[in-house]
Amino acid sequence: MSNVTTASGVRVEVDRELCFGFGDCVDTAPRVFALDEYDKATVIDPDGASLDRIVEASQNCPVDAIIITDADGVQIYP
Repeated sequence: MSNVTTASGVRVEVDRELCFGFGDCVDTAPRVFALDEYDKATVIDPDGASLDRIVEASQNCPVDAIIITDADGVQIYP
């Protein structure tokens, strides 16, 4: 699992076991997500986009490999 916490305490995680490297998250939030050398999504800058944009990128993932939780640990998406 690749995970990073934003400045506001929101945790953005990529379940690399689920990720197929479609890149929809990268297309939506290219300053937050990138594909690594294994064509798996990784978080490069959790503060690179608004929370709304990060949630949108998560929603665009066809396999729901991106999990977002707030500072209290409550899951925002999926």
